[in-house]
Amino acid sequence: MKAFFLILAAFFIVNTASAQQTPNKIAVPDSTKKIQVVEASCGECNFKMPGKGCELAVRINGKAYFVDGTSIDEHGDAHGADGFCEAIRKAEVQGEIVNNRFKATYFKLLKPEPKKN
Repeated sequence: MKAFFLILAAFFIVNTASAQQTPNKIAVPDSTKKIQVVEASCGECNFKMPGKGCELAVRINGKAYFVDGTSIDEHGDAHGADGFCEAIRKAEVQGEIVNNRFKATYFKLLKPEPKKN
């Protein structure tokens, strides 16, 4: 019986810890700057960018840039059905391109568009 309660307690702790996500540190836009809607995805998997692993990228005006300020793992399971390694998603962003990288000051992933039949 004691083992049952220990297992139950461990299960509760693991589920509680995994349900708490780190808040996105760039979740509030600057009201004085324009928000752009861009394509966001894994640079290596979907934008064919060179790299050493899965990394968040955005495509702006047809050119892809790796993103600094947020990461691929801050926006769900990258390998899930609608994850960045499996799909190109839309995102609202603010930031600037510096040294061929997008320095995000705001990044909000938009809901996936319904699939067309």
